[in-house]
Order: sequence, then C-alpha cells, then structure tokens
Amino acid sequence: MSALHYLTFEISEDTDGIGTAEGMASTDAAAHAQALAEAQTVLVWAQAHSPLGHGPLEEGFEWDHDLQISREGDWHTVTLTLSGTMAFLDAFRERFAASLE
Repeated sequence: MSALHYLTFEISEDTDGIGTAEGMASTDAAAHAQALAEAQTVLVWAQAHSPLGHGPLEEGFEWDHDLQISREGDWHTVTLTLSGTMAFLDAFRERFAASLE
C-alpha cells in the first residue's frame, strides 16, 4: 500500500490491551487540503476494517478517534488520534507501516 505523504503516526500501547495511533501533519495553506484528505483516507479505512465498529472503547467498540485542526498564521496542523484494540492497531500497522515513526 502507498504511504501517506503528510500524516506521520506514532503508536503507543498500554497494559490493558488498548493502543493509540497519533498522527500529525503540519503544512502550509496550500497543502492543508491534502493533509485533511489523508486523515479522511485513514478514517475510511478504519471504518471498513473494523467489524466491531466505531465508538467508545469502554462500550465494546473496536476503535474511536479524535480529529483536531488548528491554524497559526499560514501554518495548519491536522492531528488524528485513533484509539483501538490491539487487533485494530495491528491491522493499522500493517496498512500504514510506511507512515509510522
């Protein structure tokens, strides 16, 4: 699979079998739309590859997310945080391996 060009992810795991993939892209205004499109690509993939669905993990869902967008002058930052089960994160690693730090 092709790598993301703007978002770069870091994965952390806790001892309860839950992990977090935090992706960030900081771009100028010209590339902001492409960074947002990558975030959408990740979210579409996550929805398509999670049989237990999207929602709060404590309610039995497989993954959840938080998308933050900020702007400072002409600089735009997109932060996408995915929390999920270890099976979800393993699939995420496999799909987006080239975009992991």
